[in-house]
Amino acid sequence: MMLNGKNVLLGVTGGIAAYKSAYLASGLKKAGAAVDVVMTQAAAKFVTPLTFETLSAAPVTTDMFSREKPWEVEHIALAQKADLAVIAPATANTIAKLACGIADNMLATTILACTCPVVVVPAMNTAMYENIATQVNLQILKDRGFIVMNPAEGALACGTSGAGRMREPQEIIDFLQELPMEKGNGLAGKKVLITAGPTREAIDPVRYITNRSSGKMGYALAAGALGEGAEVMLVSGPVSISPPQGASLYPVESAHQMYKQVMELKDSADIIIMCAAVADYSPKLREEHKMKKQDTLSLELVKTHDILSEVGKEKKAYLVGFAAETQNIEQYAKGKLEKKNLDMIVANDVSGTETGFDSDYNAVSVYRRDGSVVHLPKGRKADIAVSIIREIIKSIG
Repeated sequence: MMLNGKNVLLGVTGGIAAYKSAYLASGLKKAGAAVDVVMTQAAAKFVTPLTFETLSAAPVTTDMFSREKPWEVEHIALAQKADLAVIAPATANTIAKLACGIADNMLATTILACTCPVVVVPAMNTAMYENIATQVNLQILKDRGFIVMNPAEGALACGTSGAGRMREPQEIIDFLQELPMEKGNGLAGKKVLITAGPTREAIDPVRYITNRSSGKMGYALAAGALGEGAEVMLVSGPVSISPPQGASLYPVESAHQMYKQVMELKDSADIIIMCAAVADYSPKLREEHKMKKQDTLSLELVKTHDILSEVGKEKKAYLVGFAAETQNIEQYAKGKLEKKNLDMIVANDVSGTETGFDSDYNAVSVYRRDGSVVHLPKGRKADIAVSIIREIIKSIG
């Protein structure tokens, strides 16, 4: 997302972290955004509306019955104008109101009328944040398509320490810049099947074999495909990140479960992107009970299904594979492209720590069957994913 030229609605609620929102408003303006600020009455007790009017160069709204522009229903006008809404800080009280659809102040009323993406930035005492009521309310918002930026951990104004600190203004701006803002139509009417994350191969009820895949690249690809108007089916191994809004999620755990799910969905897809780091081997036997510690342990492993090869055998969709290598990147990638009957392969070096597994960054090379190659230099996975999706769009015409 480019903030330059966008209309951002900044909601400020009554928490001590409201002072940070002044810096956020300033940062959004510097990024080129037009900023409209809506404050709750409680927020105005911490920072004056005049501060935000000066920083945003626009009137600040606090009163639900303000008639500065009598020809407009103001909360509707603000909601329709916004390309993006950000609530920072978002108190437990405001989060609860949004989860329940209560519209008893100007901010809640405006957000209820928004059709643009809404980002919620919680800030509160740790006990309040971890309270089951707040967690349930946040989950409700996520399920309804709100984007929740998890709070930071550290010293809090109340004298305690833990989760609940509002993210720093620059962190919020960086987060916003990674969000897909405008939808393209390069994949309109297309169904895209994407696999992501690792698989876990059980040894016993508590132990398993896995790998370092975080799922970030696959999830970024899902977001990129959604941004181009595709219908996305996301088959994901166990990860700790939330799927992008609008994707149909199919959670799996083992390689066998992923194989079955992909086989079930593949014929309905126009494009298949196999980004998951599927385990090559699985224990031949899974112990029924937890094994006790031994001086040595031998495991007999058997090959798992080669899902990519199976899909390539009777290929109907445009098929994209991934090659995560530590050496001979081009050689292995081109070999895999040919052997598994792929249309495109994305190769990256995972031997380092700055890109690849666990990192927010990647650097890849895209190889096509016609022999062409595109090198994408180091960048955020969200940006790399958009570039890969665009390369796919070019290929399918």
